[in-house]
Amino acid sequence: MTFAQKVLSKASGKEANPGDIVSAKIDLAMSHENAALVLRSFKEIGAKEVWDPEKIVLLFDHRVPANTTKAAEGHQSVRNFVKAEMLPNFYDLREGICHQVLPEKGHVLPGMLIVGTDSHTTTYGAFGAFSTGIGATEMAAVWATGELWMKVPQTFRFNLNGKLDDPVTAKDVILHLIGKMGADGCDYRCAEFVGPVVDSMSISGRMTMCNMSMEMGAKAGVTFPDEKTRDYLKGRTSKEWVPVTSDQDADVEKVFDMDLTGLSPQVAYPHSVDNVKPVEEMTGIPVDQAVIGSCTNGRAEDLLAAERILHGRHIPDNVRLIVVPASREVYLWAADSGILASLVRSGAIVTNPGCGPCLGAHQGLLAPGERCIATTNRNFRGRMGSPESEVYLASPATVAASALKGQIADPREVRA
Repeated sequence: MTFAQKVLSKASGKEANPGDIVSAKIDLAMSHENAALVLRSFKEIGAKEVWDPEKIVLLFDHRVPANTTKAAEGHQSVRNFVKAEMLPNFYDLREGICHQVLPEKGHVLPGMLIVGTDSHTTTYGAFGAFSTGIGATEMAAVWATGELWMKVPQTFRFNLNGKLDDPVTAKDVILHLIGKMGADGCDYRCAEFVGPVVDSMSISGRMTMCNMSMEMGAKAGVTFPDEKTRDYLKGRTSKEWVPVTSDQDADVEKVFDMDLTGLSPQVAYPHSVDNVKPVEEMTGIPVDQAVIGSCTNGRAEDLLAAERILHGRHIPDNVRLIVVPASREVYLWAADSGILASLVRSGAIVTNPGCGPCLGAHQGLLAPGERCIATTNRNFRGRMGSPESEVYLASPATVAASALKGQIADPREVRA
């Protein structure tokens, strides 16, 4: 059986084959501010109480602190619900982005079936969980019953061979894969990432890969647990866990063998995530803004990669560099280590942990005609402000190099 089959078989109590519709018991349900929408549907269906308070995690990360009265009212309704239902796993606006906070707090374990009202819930696949995004009305049903109908996906396996040359990272790998597969190339598949390149990745890198797997249509993305996973989870949870992996002889729909030796830093050109080109084909395009952060690349190693390029240097006055740590834990580490101070000296603006400008709500919107290069996960038209602006996607190293040059730049040419 494949990984997806095993997790959904256990969750449904029956053998789950690709294409089957199963009623699966959920191990963990996550919502951020859109919990206010879930709550509305929860009340509309006449639910009286949640099925298991311990298995629901709520937090605020998209519009923090509240940027409008409507956002503040939404926060208020969720806080009141948390108090009324005595939900123990609530993280208010100070903690950071859901996809970073949940693993940090020990909520995510290998083999779990996790759903979240955010499309990038696929991030938790980096820990060997089957994790996927769902809608607010679906989540209301989960809150009430703890179960959800799910179609068992086919599996695409990406066997990634070779060795990445510094400063090429997981972000470049996943952008390259999305460019090859297209935005719907993995539509409703479970994308398994295996091979030497994945084995050598940090947990943060694997989170980046699984996070953006949904940008090529994947229902879930997964990397399988190893000692790095065990080391990360040590001290974050006392719960026992058993890794779930695909059997060697499992029936996989497609296997993609790729040698990534010599891969260049990658850039996604507007206005589609699959419009990807090597950075050497993109250099020289002026940028007004650069963003380092988001649930894709706001972790410690991402800030460090940027700081290594910018240390002792100063970005041009006409470039706005916005740095958004993914969580309070990352923020404190970067502050205590001097990384934040170094970035500020280089001209960066550091905001509170959260989603920041990624979703176009606040903290760095673009005006008509402006260009931004960002470590975020989407570059759709109007995603970060004006529909007449442009967003380019790249790794932290490429974004830092571009901020320094005031134009899209190859980080291999500006390293310290």
